[in-house]
Amino acid sequence: MSKKAAKIVLGTWAWGDNNSYFGNDYDQAHFKTIYDEAIKHGLNFWDTAFAYGGGASETLLGELSHNTPREDLVLSTKFTPQMADGTTDAMANMLEGSLKRLQTDYIDYYWIHNDADVEKWTPQLIPLLKSGKIKHVGVSNHTLSEIKRVQEILGDAGFKLDAVQNHLSLLDRTSEQAGILDYCKEQGMTFFAYMILEQGALTGKYDVDHPFPAGSVRAQVYNGKLPELTQLIKALKEVGKKHHLSVAQTAMSWAVTKGVLPIIGVTKLSQVDDAAQVATSTLTETEVHQLEQIADQTGVNTIGSWEQDMRKD
Repeated sequence: MSKKAAKIVLGTWAWGDNNSYFGNDYDQAHFKTIYDEAIKHGLNFWDTAFAYGGGASETLLGELSHNTPREDLVLSTKFTPQMADGTTDAMANMLEGSLKRLQTDYIDYYWIHNDADVEKWTPQLIPLLKSGKIKHVGVSNHTLSEIKRVQEILGDAGFKLDAVQNHLSLLDRTSEQAGILDYCKEQGMTFFAYMILEQGALTGKYDVDHPFPAGSVRAQVYNGKLPELTQLIKALKEVGKKHHLSVAQTAMSWAVTKGVLPIIGVTKLSQVDDAAQVATSTLTETEVHQLEQIADQTGVNTIGSWEQDMRKD
């Protein structure tokens, strides 16, 4: 899969988790099988962040990818304002750390992780673009008006905003409802969708009889919502059967059909194989509408504590 042809991005939020958020404690040897399987399938687009395990995710990915020709990889990582070091060069410093951990001299997509201070942080992307250390820039968890402001700041310096990365799933379509997806299409920007599977809640693996691991943050967030998701999981299963897709794959295929670039978290070999199959799948317009209608009827709100309802811009 060429860099331009990517239809799926592989996410590493759960890498280096140490059993805190996702409830896993996988080691590097485990993730090597994941990485090798992905490369075998031509899945070469990886998304990470310093915020994921305080650099642990980047370190793992850097160790596993350093023998892959750099031109065959697309690496995406992020600047998180809340983790800035307090200096005037905070973004440049965080980027240097990411470059070192990822064992590379440039990042394909560099993101401002949230909208903590658009006026302060956006200009700091400009010298990094000029240096060639970042090739494309994006913003995550930004509203439509903030996205437009970022465009203005970058445009005045002769650069452009290439991408937006927001929460998008059957249970959180506020970015679509706020007009962000349509705006991205109009502007030629790629919309990266994270939490497509709601951290496992839309995979069919978890239900009232099979809840998330006790003690994990996922259990706190999703276990109480599982009863309301029963009908949606059933619908995903029925639609998926027509396309030889699992519940999880159908939720992913919904995103691909919407014309966005889904970020799929991978911690198991089967998830990589699922993503490879989804990259070539498409649902019908009727199926997309049916799934969205049922999802809306659940009344489940999965907007994270760090996120905002994009419709309230």
